[in-house]
Formats: sequence, C-alpha cells, structure tokens
Amino acid sequence: MTDLRYEAGNVVSPQVHSVGVLAVGSHLENHGAALPIDTDSKIAAYIGLQAALITGAKYLGILYSATEYEYVEHGIHQEPEELVNKQLIPTLRSAKKLLQLDSVVLVNGHGGNVPVNDYLEHVQLETGLKIIFNNKIVEIEGPHAGTGEVSVGELLGILDKTKLDEHCNFENYPEVGMVGFDKARKAEEGINQGALEVIDTGVCIDLELGESILQTAIVAVMDDVEKLTADTKKE
Repeated sequence: MTDLRYEAGNVVSPQVHSVGVLAVGSHLENHGAALPIDTDSKIAAYIGLQAALITGAKYLGILYSATEYEYVEHGIHQEPEELVNKQLIPTLRSAKKLLQLDSVVLVNGHGGNVPVNDYLEHVQLETGLKIIFNNKIVEIEGPHAGTGEVSVGELLGILDKTKLDEHCNFENYPEVGMVGFDKARKAEEGINQGALEVIDTGVCIDLELGESILQTAIVAVMDDVEKLTADTKKE
C-alpha cells in the first residue's frame, strides 16, 4: 500500500506523545460468509495503529465494547450509556494516569458507535481529556460487509476468498448490505440505499478502492492527532 510516512523535514514533536489513539469497533457482529465477526474492530485497530506509528502518538489498543442503534437488531452490544460509563471512561482514565495523556482520538470502525458522540462532553469532563471522535472509515466504506469492507479485508488478510461466492446469499447472511434488516432499512434511507446497491451490484474485491479507503481513513486520524498536538503546543 501507499507509504504514508512523513516526508524529510517533518519531525515528530514531543507534544504528540501526550496524544493517545484508541480504536472502537464491534467484536460481535456478523459480516457475511467471507469476513470475520470482529471485522469492524480489526479495521479500526489497524487504522489507529498505523496513524500512531506514523505520527508518534501513543496507541492505546481497542475498546472491547460496542453499541448499536435500536433499529439494527444484530450482534451483541451494550447500551450507549453503559458503554460510555462502564467501559470508555474507565479505560481513558487509566490511560491518562499511566501514560500522561492530554488528549485522545477515538478511531471508530462501527457505525453503531456513532451515538457515543452525544456523550463526548460528558466523557471529557469525567476524564479531563480532549477527545476527537474520528468516524471517517464508517463514512466512506459503503454498505455493511459490502465491496468496501471486503476489499479492505482482503488488503488486511482477514478475508476468506473461498467463501466470497456465498457471501451474498441474503437468506443465510441478511447482514450483508443489511439487505435482510427491514426495520433498519425503514428507519434510515442511507441503509436502504446501501442494501439496494448490494442487491443490484453484489459484492466484489476492488483493491484500488480498498487502498483508497484505508489511506483516506489513516490520514484523517493523522490530521486529528496533529490538531490535538497543536492544541497542546498552544497551552
């Protein structure tokens, strides 16, 4: 894949070491026949780690919990408030204390985690950390378990290509494109459009698309790290 390392002359500043990068995904949500159940977590973790390696920010790993919209009846998740108060805040408090952090980028790889955004002010007050919620990969990867995620999965080595032919068997794998999730499709037109796209065009491996998605997401996290680093310098 494209080399994103800083060009000569770009020096990692000491302030970046006060910035943490924590991935949030979903470990227990099916992704069709060809992708693993923890696809969202693995993709988010990869993006977060790459951004941390490049920028010098501290990589904090991944949160084990995830949440989901009530109209997406799929996977095993917590309620948003429970995730925030029992998982996210304790994790960030511990990281701040042990690693001397001032701020954190949350790298989200699961669309159902977006409601966490509504709690950011509360999280910042409870932890004393500046936080940016980075949702870029969710915004650009396309339908659930669709061509975007499949292509990224192939690049990361988590795709089982031998099962790609059965991936769009919507009776067995209704989560692909969320084609079989009637409640979700009725609740969100974007979900419905994604389902129609998958029904119409299917799912395939597009390495150029996959690389573009990954690089765009990594750069977006790098930009957020840079913003937080600049804020630290000002202080």
